[in-house]
Amino acid sequence: MSDPRLTPFSGRVAHARLQGRIDAPAFSEGQMMRLRAPLADLLRRTGGPRDRQVLKGARLCVIDTEGDMAYVQAQADGYCGWISHAALGADHPVTHRVRAPATHLYTEPDLKSPARAALSLNAQVQVTGAEGRFLRCPDGWLPAQHLAPLDQPETDPVAVAETLLGTPYLWGGNSHAGLDCSALVQLACHACAKACPGDSDLQERAFGPALPQGTAPQRGDLIFWRGHVAWLSAPETILHANAHSMSVAYESLVDAIARIAPESPVTAHIRLE
Repeated sequence: MSDPRLTPFSGRVAHARLQGRIDAPAFSEGQMMRLRAPLADLLRRTGGPRDRQVLKGARLCVIDTEGDMAYVQAQADGYCGWISHAALGADHPVTHRVRAPATHLYTEPDLKSPARAALSLNAQVQVTGAEGRFLRCPDGWLPAQHLAPLDQPETDPVAVAETLLGTPYLWGGNSHAGLDCSALVQLACHACAKACPGDSDLQERAFGPALPQGTAPQRGDLIFWRGHVAWLSAPETILHANAHSMSVAYESLVDAIARIAPESPVTAHIRLE
């Protein structure tokens, strides 16, 4: 059976590319839109729990609508779910990404002007001009030092993840306001222009195969448990968003393995290419 997280089928309407592959009442080519809100929950079903979150500028294919909700598939990782239609806007070019853990969108190119919204790491915007130390976007001004052109990715995903140290843990969260283990991996990979799925089990499959047992760990490796993933920030230290500390935190690899063992052994040690 297809994974519903990655299968663009709302239960009523499926994306046209699935014709002949699944039995659906209707098919649609969908409509490409972008998230105009700073952050939005991607729900498992209308009125249901949050599976993930998407950030400002995310490109989304709208496949179905129900009331004030839209069923979408995210272009960045293929994740599907329901989102508030009011959070969506027209598809448009984006030029820059937020490279800081968080930033503010100001009404004027002045740090004392009112802030319209808070944006998080990897939010995408269209820069249309500049004044002083600020870059202009269609809906406000952002500090230039907090942005980077899309064609200038980061080079060290662990260094990106370390900027989120202390961020509170939030199941399904994907921003500086709160995130979970798989989001810490995905945000860091996306900042480095590396494709990355949204959940830890999908990441384990995408980044495998696992290294042979006994391979010496090194910075940048990923350690997987059932339902959990962590970066190795050093050979004996992990960095992960975890419900134990309810935050993004460092932890001894040996201590983490022992603590998590009653729930799951390590399932994979993977080295990113």
